[in-house]
Amino acid sequence: MWLLTKFDGEAPEARNMRQKILVTGGGGYIGSHCVVELIEAGYHPVVIDDFSNAVRGEETSGDVPESLRRIEKFLDTSIEFRELDLLDKPGLEQIFKKHSFYAVMHFAGLKAVGESVEQPLRYYRVNLTGTINLLEVMQSHGVRNLVFSSSATVYGDPQKLPIDEQHPVGGCTNPYGKTKFFIEEMIRDQCTAEKDWNAVLLRYFNPIGAHISGDIGEDPQGIPNNLLPYVAQVAIGRRKHLNVFGNDYSTPDGTGVRDYIHVVDLAKGHIAAVRKLKDCCGCKVYNLGTGTGYSVLQMVKAMEKASGRKIAFEIGARRSGDVASCYADPGLAEKELGWKAEYGLERMCEDLWRWQSQNPNGFSNGELP
Repeated sequence: MWLLTKFDGEAPEARNMRQKILVTGGGGYIGSHCVVELIEAGYHPVVIDDFSNAVRGEETSGDVPESLRRIEKFLDTSIEFRELDLLDKPGLEQIFKKHSFYAVMHFAGLKAVGESVEQPLRYYRVNLTGTINLLEVMQSHGVRNLVFSSSATVYGDPQKLPIDEQHPVGGCTNPYGKTKFFIEEMIRDQCTAEKDWNAVLLRYFNPIGAHISGDIGEDPQGIPNNLLPYVAQVAIGRRKHLNVFGNDYSTPDGTGVRDYIHVVDLAKGHIAAVRKLKDCCGCKVYNLGTGTGYSVLQMVKAMEKASGRKIAFEIGARRSGDVASCYADPGLAEKELGWKAEYGLERMCEDLWRWQSQNPNGFSNGELP
């Protein structure tokens, strides 16, 4: 277990009075931004990660994710971290024996849609078995509060727009989406069986952007699967051009429309979810999005404005499984969590570009593919 000796001016006793939150997958893109918000909201995050989607820090011999090392620096604090795979149930037991957790934020899991189609059994084993281990260890140690990182992929092809929480789920088009849906069902069943369990399932739309410091952000390993990291890598010169899959959809400019949300807004939604747990809320589900859809070409233009650079793109054929439009109705989260996305498209792109321009190769100093 790694814990830097530097504290943020508090006596350790005062720090230990804070509610401890276990953050699984806390070294990754969304998890690390949530760690920042937890610390700033007065919680004490304890982070586990197996480095599937996190980059090892260079100044700590690779024992701590670089994202967490940078957070410790810009928040002048310390973060307790252990390298752990959720498939390692004895290791998970040790963490729960050492700490008394108020709640768990569960981000850990494999997340690439295309890869999940090629390696379905791996996705089911890692995502489902890992979550079952986590829920069983929570149960045995009396931890009954959970915030789960779900996805709008559980909705499948939209039957209506905007998508609210009553939209049918389960018609997922890939194994990754199915794992999110199955985990939601597991958690829902557990909350039904054990009335003292409370869970908030957060269905994300399309997180983009980065912390305002530019010190942490999305660092895809290999070719980015998501639009904005790819666009940013074209702008910085790491990719020649963007491939736009289809320009003949029934949208304003013919390209696909999605709901993009600033990752810091998303992280603040998780803090609102943790606060909801104290109401003994049972199992609740909320969309986290802005409610506004932007097309691929609108995103390209917005990134051109933020970066001051021309972004080359080529129009290609539609990609199998893509839908024309997908955007959220986030009204329930505003009503019940008191949460609403604050940042608009311009700010999302400005913060993404700050991260990308300050870190042309992401967290690594070396050349990436």
